[in-house]
Amino acid sequence: MSGRIPVGSAFLLTGVITAIGYGIMSLTTPSEQQFYDRLAPDLKAKVDRSRAAQAEAKARADQLAAINNSAEEGKPVWTSGK
Repeated sequence: MSGRIPVGSAFLLTGVITAIGYGIMSLTTPSEQQFYDRLAPDLKAKVDRSRAAQAEAKARADQLAAINNSAEEGKPVWTSGK
């Protein structure tokens, strides 16, 4: 049976290679804040505008959900707002 790879050793080697790859990835990938800090000022402004638009869209969705909940409960729409 020469030439046959032991199964346990193959699993161990696969696990070690995967762990090394994950370690390298976690060491070299910047966090979201580090990435944002390294952006050019014009790109930071673009990201800020995008985040503001997302926050506004979420606020609208929350308001619509509140209106929908009040409609299901039979309440008038003007009692569900902020």
